[in-house]
Amino acid sequence: MSYNSTLDGFCGSKFWDSNLTWYTDSPELTPCFQKTVLIWIPCLYLWVTALFDMYYILHSKERNIPWNLLNISKLAITCLLIVVKFVDLGVTVHNSSQDDSIVYNADYYSPIIKIFTFGLSATLLYYNRKFGMRASGVLFFFWLLLILAGLPQLRSEVIRHYQMEDDENVKYNFISYMVYYPLIVLMFILNCFADLPPKDTPYKYEKNQCPESASGFPSRLTFSWFDPLALTGFRRSLTDNDLWALNPPDSSIEVVPRFDKFWERSLMKREDSNGTKATYSKTSASVNFKPESEKQPASILPALCLAFGGQFLFGALLKLINDTLMFLSPQILKLLIGFVEGNEPDWKGYLYAIALLACATIQTLLLAHYFTRMYLVGMRIRTALTSAIYRKSLRMSNSARKESTVGEIVNLMAVDAQRFIELTAYLNMIWSAPLQIALALYFLWGILGPSVLAGLAVMIILIPVNGLIANRVKTLQIKQMKYKDERVKLMNEVLNGIKVLKMYAWEPSFEDQVLKIRNKEMNVLKQTAYLNSATSFIWSCAPFLVSLMSFGCFVLVNDTEVLDSKRAFVALSLFNILRFPLSMLPNVISNVVQTSVGIKRLNKFMNSDELDDSAVEHDPKEPNPLLIENGHFSWGAKDSDPVLKNINLHIPRGSLVAIVGAVGSGKSSLLSALLGEMNKVSGRVNTHGSIAYVPQQAWIQNATLQDNILFGKPLDKHKYNNVISVCALKTDFDMLPGGDQTEIGEKGINLSGGQKQRVSLARAVYYDADNYFLDDPLSAVDSHVGKHIFDKVIGPNGLLKSKSRVWVTHNVSYLAQTDLVIVLRDGEVSEAGTYQQLLEKKGAFAEFLLHHLSDAERTSPEELNEIKQDLETKLGSEFHNKLQRARSLSESNSESDQTAAGDRAGSVKRRTPDDVTQNELKEKNKLIETEKTETGSVKWGVYKHYLMSVGVLASVVTVLMNLVLQVFQVGSNYWLAEWSNDETMIVNGTVDTNKRDMYLGVYGGLGIGQVVSVSVSSLALYVGALRAAGALHDGLLAGVLRAPTIGFFDCTPVGRVLNRFSKDVDVLDNVLPMTLRGWTTCFFAVLGTLFVISYSTPIFLAVIVPIGVVYYVIQRFYVATSRQLKRLESVSRSPIYSHFGESITGASTIRAYGVTQRFIKESERGVDHNQSCYYPSCIANRWLAVRLEMIGNLIIFFAAVLAVLGRETINPGLVGLSISYALQITQTLNWLVRMTSEVETNIVAVERIKEYAETEQEAAWTIAGSGPGSTWPETGALQLERLSLGYRAGEPALRDLTCAVPPRDKLAIVGRTGAGKSTLTLGLFRIVEAMSGKILIDGIDISTIGLHQLRSRITIIPQDPVLFSGTLRMNLDPFEAYTDEQLWRSLEHAHLKNFVKGLPSGLLHEISEGGENLSVGQRQLVCLARALLRKTPLLVLDEATAAVDLETDELIQKTIRSEFASCTVLTIAHRLNTIMDSTRVMVLDKGQLVEYAPPEQLLQDKNSIFYSMAKDAGLVN
Repeated sequence: MSYNSTLDGFCGSKFWDSNLTWYTDSPELTPCFQKTVLIWIPCLYLWVTALFDMYYILHSKERNIPWNLLNISKLAITCLLIVVKFVDLGVTVHNSSQDDSIVYNADYYSPIIKIFTFGLSATLLYYNRKFGMRASGVLFFFWLLLILAGLPQLRSEVIRHYQMEDDENVKYNFISYMVYYPLIVLMFILNCFADLPPKDTPYKYEKNQCPESASGFPSRLTFSWFDPLALTGFRRSLTDNDLWALNPPDSSIEVVPRFDKFWERSLMKREDSNGTKATYSKTSASVNFKPESEKQPASILPALCLAFGGQFLFGALLKLINDTLMFLSPQILKLLIGFVEGNEPDWKGYLYAIALLACATIQTLLLAHYFTRMYLVGMRIRTALTSAIYRKSLRMSNSARKESTVGEIVNLMAVDAQRFIELTAYLNMIWSAPLQIALALYFLWGILGPSVLAGLAVMIILIPVNGLIANRVKTLQIKQMKYKDERVKLMNEVLNGIKVLKMYAWEPSFEDQVLKIRNKEMNVLKQTAYLNSATSFIWSCAPFLVSLMSFGCFVLVNDTEVLDSKRAFVALSLFNILRFPLSMLPNVISNVVQTSVGIKRLNKFMNSDELDDSAVEHDPKEPNPLLIENGHFSWGAKDSDPVLKNINLHIPRGSLVAIVGAVGSGKSSLLSALLGEMNKVSGRVNTHGSIAYVPQQAWIQNATLQDNILFGKPLDKHKYNNVISVCALKTDFDMLPGGDQTEIGEKGINLSGGQKQRVSLARAVYYDADNYFLDDPLSAVDSHVGKHIFDKVIGPNGLLKSKSRVWVTHNVSYLAQTDLVIVLRDGEVSEAGTYQQLLEKKGAFAEFLLHHLSDAERTSPEELNEIKQDLETKLGSEFHNKLQRARSLSESNSESDQTAAGDRAGSVKRRTPDDVTQNELKEKNKLIETEKTETGSVKWGVYKHYLMSVGVLASVVTVLMNLVLQVFQVGSNYWLAEWSNDETMIVNGTVDTNKRDMYLGVYGGLGIGQVVSVSVSSLALYVGALRAAGALHDGLLAGVLRAPTIGFFDCTPVGRVLNRFSKDVDVLDNVLPMTLRGWTTCFFAVLGTLFVISYSTPIFLAVIVPIGVVYYVIQRFYVATSRQLKRLESVSRSPIYSHFGESITGASTIRAYGVTQRFIKESERGVDHNQSCYYPSCIANRWLAVRLEMIGNLIIFFAAVLAVLGRETINPGLVGLSISYALQITQTLNWLVRMTSEVETNIVAVERIKEYAETEQEAAWTIAGSGPGSTWPETGALQLERLSLGYRAGEPALRDLTCAVPPRDKLAIVGRTGAGKSTLTLGLFRIVEAMSGKILIDGIDISTIGLHQLRSRITIIPQDPVLFSGTLRMNLDPFEAYTDEQLWRSLEHAHLKNFVKGLPSGLLHEISEGGENLSVGQRQLVCLARALLRKTPLLVLDEATAAVDLETDELIQKTIRSEFASCTVLTIAHRLNTIMDSTRVMVLDKGQLVEYAPPEQLLQDKNSIFYSMAKDAGLVN
């Protein structure tokens, strides 16, 4: 009582009077309380929280909001208030000077405190304006508190004014208060609006600024500033332009340097803690570091904490307040039930109802802002890490680079950095969950005493059980992933080799293989489904078991105490609170563990070796621009063997130096050494001037051709056109659909090898550097183009004649024109000098020349003759056979290169009328159609399709069981209400045990009913969903395998089809069942809640309708917007990763050109763009949460108010029941919308799978009854009658072909590129259907029989050998139709028998993906073996254009001549020397048959096309 008495003295009146305030119908606070506490609280609040504002002011980078009406009026009103308080103080002083009145301290202090506080608020106002803070939460809450604290005084002043009108003092106080109160209300209203934007700001905004900064504080509290975006998203699909720019503090420009600062610091610390252990030795001029293993790696964690910890801690504070408030609701509920039972005055009931509402609302806002804060921190961490990983990957040394694949590094960025976002939101649960559990137990103990422990025991026992199940699920998941990977890998091969599969008619075999794996996968999924339903069984019976145990224990232990409604329902609501933290803890812990693993991986990566920047010096005083002295270089670690030894190079300015040598002699390594890519063991390297680099494997970015050539330089039209023409790209550009604006796919996928090389060269030439490093840029182009490029670019008269050029080459013919030739052998320079000097030595160089004659085969013969003569003198007769062989090979090379460009040209030209505009052209020639992204909501048909796949029974059972479950749940709680209201339980002071046992028994029975219905419903749902997944996948597989090659596979990228098989099928398997389960649970829970509240207070039904409408509207807005935002976010995410993967592959090029900074900027721009899509979707979630929880809070409020109104008629048990249900509804409503949106997002997978399962199909595989006899075709005679073939509607590729091929004839089909040779084979196999005319084999029209009946009776040896991973046996005979003996015989004829015999597992030898573990020649022979095995009377041989080594080639030719002597053989010839002995030649030109006669006859005719082709090939002299 002591402080009361001091305060009584301070005020001169009583401080607290319960009779006046609480036990009364008209509550009032004492004047003393009003003068002290109600004034001190808001003022104290401002003085404490002003620190927050100070922090913002100090850290703000913006300045000077212009003076305007808003801030001037705020300042003016604050000054007015100060004046009013001064007047109050003056009056008080005046009063004290009068003799008759005593003035107490409180009257002095209250105006003085207010004057100072208003002074502080004016100061804050001024500085907020000066430092660009547009809305202050601190001041907003200060004015709000003042208004609330002023309410009681307002009431007393008005009452006093009515009672004692004549008293002077009363009159003055009334007027003064009536001036003061409207002013603070006005100030509060003004504080709801934001100020103008600051004039001085360091930030630039590219697109529309985020409306958050321009919105007032209340709008920020409730996220109303998101409304316009939600509206837009509802009206139409959102696009990138609708999104706002990132807030500057979240963008890379701000976040990255901040993280870097701390990261650099921790790196420095690491260096210090490990001590300066470097030693410098004069002799070798190198620094020796302590071995890496002894170093302690620096961790990114401290740097992250220091950079982003502040925000995180503020969030944690919000969470703490929220957790404490959570336990207020059950206490208020207790009071409310007491109120309904007793007969207290009405106002208390309303007070409780308002308290419930206020408590829930504050919790809602706190949580929303807590999550926003956390996601922001997560976003910033992700930005910082992504950027750090990217920059590190461009600086990594080669040894470090080898340790991880590109995929792994991209994973660090995609998975490990992403984890932080997901974790930050839940990290606080580590302290928050135990706190919540402890508080709940403390309050429960107060209600039920030690009986709580029984309930707690159940919870604790269930945690390990859950853990066990979770572990089991995890192992099953790993197993399922394994099968899924196997299945997707197989699908990948099937899709990549689909053309060959179709020609062999092997689809059924592969379909079975895929389904076999799929069935294994389905078995695992079934087990998972049982486990999942066990989990949901445990979670649903846990809360019930807990309450049953606790209540049971309580009533069985206590003879005198009964379970009344206060106890029962407050305990129930506390148990409900306990549920969440207990279920979350295990998840959070496993998440933390995963993230810590991620951090370990990131640390290892971030601490890996970097390239030594000082390895290459750039001293401009050196006379020669490029120089190496005594260089020893190694790839990899410091101590590994040097690859290059004793290198001494001096390259004068403007000279052309050729580097030659056998494969693997270190030519490319020498360039890398000059670029500083290798580890310099010793020696000195110096370069000065800028560098351009053309790597051996051209590195092409996924951008337009023009961007690839400009490479970040500004466009100079004249120079650009010149570069294109000298690099021989003009014709290629004309052929490409969009010219130089054609978008190049990843890794330059839609360019041929030669085109890629030339683009890479053009980039270097355009870059206009001082030094050029050219790593064999002419290897992939055919010889006449090579000559053009050498003359115009590289050679002594080329564009680059004034530059220093280091040129690695295999091209012999140009060596005479170089200034210096360096011959490398095993990493050392074996000879160096001019061309003539080296020839005279007759050493390594002469040998080298012989090796590479073939490349020069088709350059001008004079040059060739010189070299021939030089060599012939030394080699004599064997020279000729070597040369002959080399010829046929080099010819096939150039042919294949033309083909790549030519075919495309043909197909484009055929389809473009002349008068098409550029853009239409671009659209028209998009071979690959853009993927459909469905917009808007999913059609009902899709749901229907899915439900039909699930099965009617499963669907009905699920729904029924969920209804039954709600009946049991509501029933058991209703029973609890009855039980707690039973007045007749206590008879003569002790409990009536029979009655007690009856109540307890029924309660238990209802619980068992719940448990059973949950298990049945979840099982039915899981099993049904799995059945659907199975059926949909099988449909998809069948649909895709039966799709036509032309019209589906040629215009759908494999990745897109694979995506359906991996991602979408995975959604069906794992995600959809879970989301559907969640959705049904939530939906029925909401129904149950609404039923309970309406039953206990029927008038509530009137409130449901408007609330339902609002709810529905909000939900529609949210789902539409959120779905679009998610799409945009995932679309904007993939460019980050593809750009990253691209940069890692091209790291050496990027470093050579010195454009690292530009690439880093690009990467950061991509990340920022992705974050600007991600941020709105976070806000959308919070926006939704605030709105929905507000609806939930209103439901709580109405339930409470209606209970207060109906207190006469309603029993307290029902009040407890309805409000404890209402307290849960906020969560459930929120989840329901989430789940609805999830279901809608994921059901899209069904739609996409359905789309491919229903694509148009090719003709039937077999036609029953009409098939040809089993021995057809007996002779293999072939007739073409007026045959026209074409790929797409419009121009045919072959026109009016008529000819007959007698049995056992050997027909060669020749023609220039694009003449239609391959089209004819496709027509034979009906991969292209005839437009008109027909093909007869043995007199049967092939269009009348099933595709497999046709394809399995013709044999083809395809151009590029396609093998599938699996055993060798499966590759030869997938249907297992032949015996081992037959297989061995075919292998023997194919010259593979010895090879296969030598393998440890023989026929069961595992072949890796694409046949990687066999050489190209062996793969060709395997295809030959396949053909030998089938041995049908008609063989189609599509000659390999790829340069097969000569031996293999001869073997194949020999075998075909002997083994297929009795068959009709059609050869598509690319090299004429192999078909000179055929019986007839068919020459095609531009799709028409021009010559058809035996080869000897055609060669007689000097004007025939065949003759001119033979002449080109050097077969006729």
